[in-house]
Amino acid sequence: MPDAPARTRRDAPSDAKPLSAPQRALRKLGLSRPIDLALHLPLRYEDETHLVRLADARDGDTVQVEGEVTHQEIAYRPRRQLLVSLNDGSDTCTLRFFNFYPSQQKQMAVGQRIRARGELRGGFAGLTMMHPTVRAAGGALPQALTPVYPTVAGLPQPYLRKAVLAGLAEADLSETLAPEVLDQMGDWPLWDLRRSLSFLHQPLPDAVLAELEDRSHPAWLRLKAEELLAQQLSQLQARRAREHLRAPVLRAAAGGLPEQLLAALPFQLTAAQRRVAEEIARDLAREQPKHRLLQGDVGSGKTVVAALAACVAIEAGWQCALMAPTEILAQQHFAKLVGWLAPLLAARGQRVAWLTGGQKKKERAEMLAAVASGEAALVVGTHAVIQEQVRFARLGLAVIDEQHRFGVQQRLDLRNKLSESEQEPHLLMMSATPIPRTLAMSYYADLDVSTIDELPPGRTPVVTRLVSGHRRAEVLERIRAQIAQGRQVYWVCPLIEESEALDLRNATETHAELSEALPGQMIGLLHSRMPPAEKRAVMGLFTSGAMPVLVSTTVIEVGVDVPNASLMVIEHAERFGLSQLHQLRGRVGRGAAASACVLLYSAPEGGRLGETARERLKAMAETADGFEIARRDLEIRGPGEFLGARQSGAALLRFADLQQDAPLLQWARRAAPQLLDRHPELARRHLDRWLGGREGYLRA
Repeated sequence: MPDAPARTRRDAPSDAKPLSAPQRALRKLGLSRPIDLALHLPLRYEDETHLVRLADARDGDTVQVEGEVTHQEIAYRPRRQLLVSLNDGSDTCTLRFFNFYPSQQKQMAVGQRIRARGELRGGFAGLTMMHPTVRAAGGALPQALTPVYPTVAGLPQPYLRKAVLAGLAEADLSETLAPEVLDQMGDWPLWDLRRSLSFLHQPLPDAVLAELEDRSHPAWLRLKAEELLAQQLSQLQARRAREHLRAPVLRAAAGGLPEQLLAALPFQLTAAQRRVAEEIARDLAREQPKHRLLQGDVGSGKTVVAALAACVAIEAGWQCALMAPTEILAQQHFAKLVGWLAPLLAARGQRVAWLTGGQKKKERAEMLAAVASGEAALVVGTHAVIQEQVRFARLGLAVIDEQHRFGVQQRLDLRNKLSESEQEPHLLMMSATPIPRTLAMSYYADLDVSTIDELPPGRTPVVTRLVSGHRRAEVLERIRAQIAQGRQVYWVCPLIEESEALDLRNATETHAELSEALPGQMIGLLHSRMPPAEKRAVMGLFTSGAMPVLVSTTVIEVGVDVPNASLMVIEHAERFGLSQLHQLRGRVGRGAAASACVLLYSAPEGGRLGETARERLKAMAETADGFEIARRDLEIRGPGEFLGARQSGAALLRFADLQQDAPLLQWARRAAPQLLDRHPELARRHLDRWLGGREGYLRA
């Protein structure tokens, strides 16, 4: 199979052979190299290695039977269907097909001997199989279980099985783990790669299916170990490559801008904030570019720590850029930072600049000029900060908030932007979604991690209540009571327009309902499709206290800080992810007033909430600890979805599970530097096998 991407007809040479539908489907699955095919593992297996007599089969068993067709008819009640009677000499079974073709009718004509495999069901009408797999009888039975692979339209299983076996035969599966690395495996019964893949593609009938399904078989252990090692090698290389780069040495003089900011702040830093600020200051004083992840729970005070880091950079004569994923979050940062830093910077002839995609041309040109001249010491904005026309005079520090919410390509664009100058800036990433330790060890292996594990004084605990949707009137009464006390309320909805597929109230409908239920009160509406100026106006009214109730979609998930807001109502809470619910809850409890979060949930008509939704709501009711929330979220969703892998279009780990395979991850962390230092060629081959040039996306 050619390695180059399929060309369009316009640019294809006249002698190019067009790809068939199955070949195009293989490309769609990313199966272009023999090793890609060899590593494309089955979803499940079917046992076609033996036949079962109908008389010996039990109701509910999936069996393979062989016999003669004794009757065939097309029935029309309750709908058109093909009915075939099969007699294997011990009993008779009816094969039932609702979708069928003339070729199948011919294959199962009366008198033909066939093999049928499917789930056997008993009943008043006798034994039946719905849509069994059918083939002609006779011929040798398979010697191994039949694999069923993940596939796409246009790629039938027989073609895929043949392609995978061809890839397995052709791929280079030679050993890439040095003997001393393998020796550290201890008591794990580790197979070599060729034996592991051969077994997983064609397991023998006596294989323990439970070990295959829960991925505890020695063959699975080998694949998971290799995958984790490839990931650790990639991130170790990234860290080492950075050590050869040069970054500006950023130090603040005694009595400089950081100390001036601390003196001007209307509050004292917590011990945790001081500790992480010192860790970051030590990073900035080094001549290698440092990449650090600053994590802390909702409201732990990450912004002021970022402001102190920015002050260190500015004091040393360099610029700082702060980038946020949404305009509302960027605007919140801008407002805080201008309040803290504008007076201090004005005394130095400098300013804070604002860059976003929705700016007017004149304002944008003015900001770009200030950035290019160095007058803008701090630049705050959305992804507009990394666009091509933005030119920094001397960028020394880049701060990215909620970096996991940027797409993979945007994160790569940022890395490329940072490396435009001779000296690469230091990078500080912030996250209000705490990362469980196993994830930090794995996905952030090329980062240093700082944690603010203490909330500032004055934050009131938020009481969380689960309330069924039919008690909506009680919630409205609670809102009236809060408004009467001069407090403010958020009401968050999951959708902004009607959907036939999801019977959910939308923000517009809820806004109308609350406006009617609370006459004389200003009820705001905020959603992602509003023009930026309109969003800012609504948020301004709510922040000032003029608007008592804000109906919103999840655009207020992070960054919004209104201390007077004391009640958060989340409608259809069962539809939200756990970390998202926790972020939304963090919008209240920011002042001295007792605060509450009401999770309004609705079970399906006549049914119960799904297991996952119940687990999420239970976790929210039981704990307010962001790290415990993150741990449970990882258990419920798995690492790929936890880190937003779906939005990037590729799973971060295909085989390993960070909870179950923590010992393998520990081994991979120890093995990676040994392999890279003592056996660089083996390390190169290992990375090529597993990542095939995609290392950049792992490091994004």
